[in-house]
Amino acid sequence: MTILNSYFGKFGGMYVPQILVPALLQLEKYFVKYHDNKTFKKDMNYLLNNYAGRPTPLTLCNNLTKGTNTKLYLKREDLLHSGAHKINQVIGQALLAKKMKKKKIIAETGAGQHGVSTAMISALFNLKCSIYMGSKDIERQYTNVLKMKLLGAKIIPVVSGSKTLKSACNEAIRAWSHSYHDTHYMVGTSAGPHPYPSIVHRFQSIISLEAEKQILKLEDKYPEIIIACVGGGSNAIGIFSKFLSKNNIKLIGVEAGGNKNIKDHNSASLKYGKLGIYFGMKSKILQNYEGQIKESHSISAGLDFPSVGPEHTWLNYIKRVKYVTIQDHEAISAFKIICKKEGIIPALESSHALAYAIKIIKKDPTIKQTIIVNLSGRGDKDVLSVKNFIKS
Repeated sequence: MTILNSYFGKFGGMYVPQILVPALLQLEKYFVKYHDNKTFKKDMNYLLNNYAGRPTPLTLCNNLTKGTNTKLYLKREDLLHSGAHKINQVIGQALLAKKMKKKKIIAETGAGQHGVSTAMISALFNLKCSIYMGSKDIERQYTNVLKMKLLGAKIIPVVSGSKTLKSACNEAIRAWSHSYHDTHYMVGTSAGPHPYPSIVHRFQSIISLEAEKQILKLEDKYPEIIIACVGGGSNAIGIFSKFLSKNNIKLIGVEAGGNKNIKDHNSASLKYGKLGIYFGMKSKILQNYEGQIKESHSISAGLDFPSVGPEHTWLNYIKRVKYVTIQDHEAISAFKIICKKEGIIPALESSHALAYAIKIIKKDPTIKQTIIVNLSGRGDKDVLSVKNFIKS
């Protein structure tokens, strides 16, 4: 019996082997006990401010919007110590792991940003760290692989299945089944079995808490539109969290529409997926006619995932958030534009959200509007992927 509601509407749940249920219930128990605890919050805020580098700024893009009536702000999660928003919730989970007296950490990673954040906090907390990563992602995100190794993490290549984040998730949860007694599984996104989606939502909500204060100070009003990319959905739920109750603000999640020239070559589970069970949760999943999970595709390793967090599936179901798709070539175009116009190298994940923002601005440049895009991470890890895409 869970303490918190394990579902978002009819989505979510705890669909795991019975052997893992006590470990998940223990995690929920410690999360409920400590997340509002005065000392826990003090420790977390200290690390967020003095280790991770919060608060992150809102940067106004004057060059990109020149000649229009749009004010486009970027929430600069790329400026955090690890280079991405992932560090926010990793700090919270590491503090919970210490409270549970866990000695080891395992994690999965796609783009490597969650892996780098996990390796950093494991080194800081003196926790033994193993990270599962698909062999395809190891090749395309090798800079982050080197960082993780330098930080003391053991990288476990996954050569089965898609050789991407999907396969890494499967292997990590299988390994946790044999080690949960002394190991915490540090899930990297707002997906997976309860209580992970609720935990990640809580710890990533710092993004929107800051953004609300900053935009009110800068503009003396709320933005009309907030946009974020969606793979598993952690950066999106982080920037949406505080604004979900403000129905006059349009919230837009951008999935990876993949390669326009190849049928079914995408990672857009909300647009093309069907309800099913995967990674311990009930959510939208890319499936074939027999119900088998299909391989996903995206130029962005962090969005290359065949499902999405259950809260996003619920927000799509109740139509509170609009979910759209951006294809690989559009994300690459936005990546190049932001580099040249604003002097910022965005992650390919975030470039999907930027591409949709550019579409909105171009559709009617005369509209007076304020848009915030959550820049979830920096793109130095992606420059070779961009080079290879342009060459092909």
